[in-house]
Amino acid sequence: MKSILGVLFVFIGCCSNVIFLELLVTEYPGCGNLITFAQFFIISVEGFIFTTRFGTKKPVIPVVNYLYMVMFFFIVSVVNNYAINFNISMPLHMIFRSGSLIANMILGIIILKKRYTISKYLAVLMISAGICTCTIMSANTVSRESDKHKHYEEEDGTESAEFVTWLIGIGMLTFALFMSARMGIYQEVLYKQYGKHPREALFYSHAIPLLAFAFIGKDIVHHVSLFSQSEPFEISYLGIEVPILWLYMIGNCITQYVCIRSVFILTTECSSLVVTLVVTLRKFVSLIFSIVYFKNPFTFYHWIGTSMVFGGTLIFLGFIEKVTNVLRPAPKDVKVE
Repeated sequence: MKSILGVLFVFIGCCSNVIFLELLVTEYPGCGNLITFAQFFIISVEGFIFTTRFGTKKPVIPVVNYLYMVMFFFIVSVVNNYAINFNISMPLHMIFRSGSLIANMILGIIILKKRYTISKYLAVLMISAGICTCTIMSANTVSRESDKHKHYEEEDGTESAEFVTWLIGIGMLTFALFMSARMGIYQEVLYKQYGKHPREALFYSHAIPLLAFAFIGKDIVHHVSLFSQSEPFEISYLGIEVPILWLYMIGNCITQYVCIRSVFILTTECSSLVVTLVVTLRKFVSLIFSIVYFKNPFTFYHWIGTSMVFGGTLIFLGFIEKVTNVLRPAPKDVKVE
């Protein structure tokens, strides 16, 4: 029952989180740092109370090891947030981040000397081709996407300048993709040495970086001011008016918390394969909703690329093979007379 509820709330929490995120970044594409800070702060407060029990419970994994993990995590979060400022649409942003298997495989081969089956290599080629297809097709719609970011650009900007800006965004996403994969490999080595402690890791990976937000404090304060000046929304039963963007922010933080907690429930109830599959399918549902509801530019070739990305992911996870084994009839005992 817990696993079913976990899957249900992963879809509810994570998919609704994407809705609030897009509502925020559509208005102010550069507000990602404020969103990330708010999420980190809430998760840190919750972890301080329930995981560390107000700091009385010592971590199983030494804090110094978490510092390295936090460095990766913080850089990945900030770079992904800033990439949205560089003419990167939300669908392309989600598709690109879905290519984490590619980066993990490449770094796994280089760092951990891993070897994979032919089906996994083919799956990675599918994912790579899908991402390339979506990236190339997104280049054709980049000038339309730039209209969403017009208050961040010069009025006399040319199409070539917009394209260069878009290329910088692609480079940032690529860098963040490999940094995220490197963090995953570091976590894998860490868990082999000390055991798995996901709730502890969740708290320290969010609490330690809070001080680092001071370096981008000016940007955060700037967007706090912008949010406070947004259109007021009247809450009739309380008799007060609240800036609409702050309501979106509250919704984003709550749904992010539900999403992360639900994934944690799945990690305790299901195998890692099931968890990864659920998260992958959740991304696919979020992507479709983003395209349909927010009318993001998406062509027939984008659909082909998206299908290749998620199809390749399912092959990589061995999902097709497992379904085939389940559907294949069990061999009947042969009776010898």
